[in-house]
Amino acid sequence: MADHRAAAYLVTVALALGVLANIPAAVQSIGVCYGVNGNGLPSASEVVQMYQSNGITGMRIYFPDADALQALSGTNIELIIDVANEDLASLASDRSAAVAWVQTNVQAHQGLNIKYIAAGNEVGDQGGDTGNILPAMQNLDAALAAAGLGGIKVSTSVSQGVTAGYPPSQGTFSASYMGPIAQYLASTGAPLLANVYPYFSYVGNQAQIDISYALFTSPGTVVTDGDKEYQNLFDALVDTFYSALENAGAGSVGVVVSESGWPSAGGTAATTDNAQTYNQNLIKHVGQGTPKRSGAIEAYVFAMFNEDRKGPADTEKHFGLFNPDKSPAYPISF
Repeated sequence: MADHRAAAYLVTVALALGVLANIPAAVQSIGVCYGVNGNGLPSASEVVQMYQSNGITGMRIYFPDADALQALSGTNIELIIDVANEDLASLASDRSAAVAWVQTNVQAHQGLNIKYIAAGNEVGDQGGDTGNILPAMQNLDAALAAAGLGGIKVSTSVSQGVTAGYPPSQGTFSASYMGPIAQYLASTGAPLLANVYPYFSYVGNQAQIDISYALFTSPGTVVTDGDKEYQNLFDALVDTFYSALENAGAGSVGVVVSESGWPSAGGTAATTDNAQTYNQNLIKHVGQGTPKRSGAIEAYVFAMFNEDRKGPADTEKHFGLFNPDKSPAYPISF
């Protein structure tokens, strides 16, 4: 996760106006992001056991971590594997590099349930060459198809800073590179992976956003958009992505929330109570869909662990559901 505060502020000026248990069988849409930028974290095999014992059915990893891939074999945990941003240039310029990436990081590991490959994470926000995203996606798709693995969908993960517009029905892509990516996703049937953070929206625009709207605790409708009523900021942010896709001629593309969370320390409104409230309500909410799109939302909570090597903002260290010693950061029911 990048430091989203500046990008989130731009978006939301417009948008303003017990113990761990198993996920119910009907809700299979919540995963958790597994980052490793922390000291003293458990081994990958221990982490996978934690996912299994807590009924967490999906995982996102930010690079093809061989230890994690080995530990995941045979578990049926649904997986998003990121291509590191620094690897996009070679994959974009050389199809054989994409073939080699697929051979090394997909074909060499048996018994995995890979749903998506993310060609980069917030590339534009982190100063990367966004021109590499689409050709890298195309080369990865070709490599997967040649290997008989066309069921694995290739996308890219973007921040809410690539969108603009208010209310949600007026959402557009403010980043020009997103239109061709959206249209390509429509042609392949892959979803857009979107990192959605009401926390950063709230912190960037506290004068106009009530914290209850960000935490899913508003007593009623906060924003009316035509025949749509919004009681929480998460839905408004997701539907802004859907409108942006429609306006880019890619209305058939779905949205997978590839990150969402709330920090428990380190900054404004970053408390264990708020983090617990947000993440618990997110878990409860995703089965309901949004005003614009009914049906369960596939979402990944950020993150599994507090990671003390992240930054630069102190909040980045405190998004974890668990501490490095595997104790819960706060009670939450999956």
